[in-house]
Formats: sequence, C-alpha cells, structure tokens
Amino acid sequence: MTAGGDVNQLISVQPNDLKFIFKLDKPSFCNLQVTNNTEHHVAFKVKTTSPKKYFVRPNTGILLPHDSCVIRVTLQPKREYPPNMQCKDKFLLQSTIVPRNTNTDDLPADTFNKDGTREIQECKLKVIYETNSDDGGFNSFTSQSPDSTTAIQHLKDERDTAVRQTVQLQQELDFLKRQRKRSNGSSFSFVFASLVGLIGITVGFLLNLSLASPSTA
Repeated sequence: MTAGGDVNQLISVQPNDLKFIFKLDKPSFCNLQVTNNTEHHVAFKVKTTSPKKYFVRPNTGILLPHDSCVIRVTLQPKREYPPNMQCKDKFLLQSTIVPRNTNTDDLPADTFNKDGTREIQECKLKVIYETNSDDGGFNSFTSQSPDSTTAIQHLKDERDTAVRQTVQLQQELDFLKRQRKRSNGSSFSFVFASLVGLIGITVGFLLNLSLASPSTA
C-alpha cells in the first residue's frame, strides 16, 4: 500500500511523503491527514526506523467510518546538518479493522502483528528534508545519482589538492622571506613576486572550488 487516496484501501494518507523544513537547533513539523475509506472502525499505528529522532502524536488511534484525523510528526532539533542533507529514515503506517466501540487504550498488544488472523495493511512513507531558498521557496533533497556523487567527490579531491599546494607554496614563501634578509638582489625580487602571484591564483582557484562544492557541514 502506498500513500494517497485509493478507496480500495482501509485508509488513505496525505501527503505522500514526510517533508520537513530543516533548521539547526529547532524542531520541524509535518502533518499527515489519515482518512478511513470504509464503513468499519479502523485502527492505525505509526512506526519509524528512527524513533528517537521523531515525536508522533497520535501514534495509535481508531478512525470511525469515513472519519479522518491529523497526525503530527515532529523532527527533534539537530545541532548539525546531515551529510548532503540526505535522510534514510522511513515511516510505516499500519491499519486494520477492529470491532465497534473499541477504544484505543483497549487495543491488544498484538493488534498489528502479522500472524494471519487479521488483515493488516501498510503504507510506507519516506522522509525528505527541505531548506528555505533565497527566493522564498524550498529546496528539496532526495537521493543523489551515482554520477552526481562522483562529480562532487572529484571537486572535493581537487579542493584538497589545492589546499596542499597552497600550504607547500606558503612554506616556500616563508623560506624565501628568510632568504630575503640575506639577499636583496633583483633576481630574488623577481622570484618572490612570481611566487606571490602564483599563490594568489591558487587561492582564487581554491575559493571557486569551495563555492562550487556543496557544504557538508
């Protein structure tokens, strides 16, 4: 079962994915509307692969025929961004028909166990992180293709190489500065000026790579 409005399913879920506007040190919310498509009483339960990261209320409930409710999922505050803003967390919404006049507190512990005694339907939901863009919209982050991942890694390798070259040139510049105290010849001045210019070009190249490469902070 997938999220959506399929009337052949016990319940329908909107939206199809859990989208959170990711902000450091602040919680983020996402509301799910769950609707009972049947003439029966339907119980539901929300599960996640990362229960410590999310707060779900209600995580269990009973829907009357053709009734609906809103489930609020809260992403707990985080102190750092995930790598490449990717999220592998998933949610599972289970549903099953229960007798009339059943209360949520009275649901047996094995209500949602797949033991073959009752039909258990499941709806899988993926998590998507979004950030506010400069134009007031949102940037969504989904799984990256192998080609884009390779390109990013190549840029990072080039940036690291540029950093190493800059460090080496700085060491050579320090050496030449020490030599300058011993010699003020014109040939040294030319070499010194050339080296300073080369360092400037390298630093500019490094800054361009840093801007082109996505932040992993």
